[in-house]
Amino acid sequence: MKRIEIYDTTLRDGSQSEEINFSVEDKLRITEKLDELGIHYIEGGWPGSNPKDAEYFKKARKLRLQNAKVVAFGSTHRASVSVEKDHNIQSLLKAETPVITIFGKTWDFHATTALRISLERNLELIYDTVKYLKSRVEKVFFDAEHFYDGFKNNPEYALKCLEAARDAGADCLVLCDTNGGTLPDEVKKITREVKKGLKCKIGIHAHNDAECGVANSLAAVASGATHVQGTINGLGERCGNANLCSIIPNLQIKSGYACIGDENIRKLREVSRFINEIANIRHFNRQPYVGDSAFAHKGGVHVSAILKNPETYEHIRPELVGNSRRVLVSDLAGKSNILRKTEELGIHIDRNSPQLEEILQTVKELENQGFQFEAADASFELLVKKIMGLHRRFFDLIGFRVIVEKRKEGEEPLSEATIMVKVGGHIEHTAATGNGPVNALDNALRKALEKFYPALKDVRLNDYKVRVLSTKKGTGSRVRVLIESGDNERKWGTVGVSENIIEASWQALVDSIDYKLLREEDK
Repeated sequence: MKRIEIYDTTLRDGSQSEEINFSVEDKLRITEKLDELGIHYIEGGWPGSNPKDAEYFKKARKLRLQNAKVVAFGSTHRASVSVEKDHNIQSLLKAETPVITIFGKTWDFHATTALRISLERNLELIYDTVKYLKSRVEKVFFDAEHFYDGFKNNPEYALKCLEAARDAGADCLVLCDTNGGTLPDEVKKITREVKKGLKCKIGIHAHNDAECGVANSLAAVASGATHVQGTINGLGERCGNANLCSIIPNLQIKSGYACIGDENIRKLREVSRFINEIANIRHFNRQPYVGDSAFAHKGGVHVSAILKNPETYEHIRPELVGNSRRVLVSDLAGKSNILRKTEELGIHIDRNSPQLEEILQTVKELENQGFQFEAADASFELLVKKIMGLHRRFFDLIGFRVIVEKRKEGEEPLSEATIMVKVGGHIEHTAATGNGPVNALDNALRKALEKFYPALKDVRLNDYKVRVLSTKKGTGSRVRVLIESGDNERKWGTVGVSENIIEASWQALVDSIDYKLLREEDK
């Protein structure tokens, strides 16, 4: 079975999507999730371009990845300085990744117009950069920027660029459709010519401006490419990059290539939704393979047929990619997902148990209210344990008050939270300030509980996101709050939903503390 390397660039190309801005913690969390999926290479960013990416690479070295290698991304050295003295090149080496990807111009138009250098000098930049880095890291990949456009304009020069990278020791030559306007027949023909002429490892990096990103990636593989780059959910600049959520199953399930393994591909929908939640964007229901509607059937002939045999109206079994069948007129799906998730938590539930039905109905009801559990595993685990009778209350809220006061124009508001809780037979009444109402409430709650539960001193709030679920009511709209917390051993996500942002935040904060305390009891 032929193996295809999967190279994810969500953390760089994906972050260039309009309205998406990943924090360092976001990027670390996504890295771990992509590793769980079985991705081979994760492009973390461009360490020479901004402080955030430099910080990411420093922290990423501490991650215990099982499958993936983190990759630093950058350009060929500047024409005005030698490769040894180029700051961006040195930043790539300081990232200390085993693999570096370098992009270089392969379209003569770009070399002369964008870089304003001679074609011969451009070849020198490619060769010198790849050779210098190859002697210092395990692998170097060369992204041939604008390759397909360059080949159509000047095939001889485009090939010379690839030859320069190959001769310098590049481990893979990645053909890029950077403008995203090449069609599959062109990709197939050009890739085949390149593969035949160079006889080396070839990859594909496609954009989706003509909505051919996935098709172009498949066409390149059919022509000999064994390395495929893309992003989860097709995130990326302009119209996005080739969507790995479609490419992977098309290659692995439909075409018989070895990509990430059968067990890992069942996590595809989970990872898709997880990254959308972290990116704080809505899920695309009609997305192939992983969307809510991908295997949804409504009424008439379709429902009658799939109840007899799902293959009548489904091109694959939804379980293969972690999705589930939905019959919209009488919802029969969902139990398998709940069972799979509870098994991961180490909780055994019989398929015919009334508790399973209660969990399923509760999840459906909460999701209808706006809750989402894809990036809030801790809240889901608590929900299950409450229904199963495996949860206990660690404290009871008597009441809280949050005050936000702005004393003078131009000064930051002051936030103070007062809280009263009952722990066993003790009542604790305290107050704390914060840089915002939620931070103040978090500080007050911790202050009240830490004397009873010292382990809470290790808990930190890593990230906080708010999603407006509907804009029809303006400032009175329902919101979803997603919180990521962590301690010295793990990270976990919790969720809350309400028309009141403080109440939604309170729900997520309480779940975060409950989860920590339950974990402490299990030790």
